Amino acid sequence: MDEIRYALVAGAGAIGSAVAAAIHKARPGAVRLLADDRRAEVLARDGLSVNGERLDLKVLPAGRAPAPGDEPGLVLVCVKHHQLAAAIRDLAPCVGPGTLILSLMNGIDSEKDLRAAFGEDRVLDAMILAIDAVREGNATNFTVGGTIHFGEDRNPPRAWSPRVARIAEFFDRCGVRYKVPEDMVHAMWFKLMVNVGMNPASAILRAPYSSFQQYPEARNVMLAAMGELIEISKVLGTGLTEEDIGVWDRTLAGLSPSGKSSMLQDVEARRKTEVELFAGTVVRLGREAGVATPVNALLFDMIRTIEKGYGA
Repeated sequence: MDEIRYALVAGAGAIGSAVAAAIHKARPGAVRLLADDRRAEVLARDGLSVNGERLDLKVLPAGRAPAPGDEPGLVLVCVKHHQLAAAIRDLAPCVGPGTLILSLMNGIDSEKDLRAAFGEDRVLDAMILAIDAVREGNATNFTVGGTIHFGEDRNPPRAWSPRVARIAEFFDRCGVRYKVPEDMVHAMWFKLMVNVGMNPASAILRAPYSSFQQYPEARNVMLAAMGELIEISKVLGTGLTEEDIGVWDRTLAGLSPSGKSSMLQDVEARRKTEVELFAGTVVRLGREAGVATPVNALLFDMIRTIEKGYGA
């Protein structure tokens, strides 16, 4: 397969902006943003502000096909769950015969929708961990830029698939931190465990990372939510154990104390959250696996109540 010349980022929120900035700073011209006409005007006027620096990135118009031969070699999908259907529609004309797709979205369900839209051969499993990006208005700030994990379900250390190797070569050229786990199924469930533990708890408690680093009470809420998913994983055989909590603790300790989860940022901005992907997914999986999930059911109802109070 041909070398990836540039990546297209769909969704320039906290994650998308941080990743786009990392690629651009290492290799200008190797990243573009997907944007509709209104967003393109804002970007042309204001640029993208990342860690206090203005970045002027190339834009690929949403819903329009690029010039023949100028399709992105890699698409990084960084939108919210409720924006995915629109992103798929906007991306459709941009995806060429050699385009590969990684979703850096929360949850573990977006890959299914992307595969249904673009085909199994284009979409790999992916996630980003250990990023403390916070977005306020048009500005994104972070201390830790995170690591992209991606791959096939199984990735033998010295025998990556051609499409994994192709993306890895691009990331190497662009200085993007990445990891190709041997067991990607476990890695995706680890990501879900982190989301399930941190997002609803931090949003309800209005707690930045420092609260979970310092206060046993906040940590207990996080662990209770995570524990229900671990029990489900044991039934379904996806590999999570209590040892994964220790792995997360070491990652959490390295994040900026003032950093905030994506759901806390949504609640503070009075935006729709992704609680369906976190507590809602645990409740559904628990029902299917025969595992009780009272903590996640309670967190789900609490976040829903917060959302309904936005208009009060």
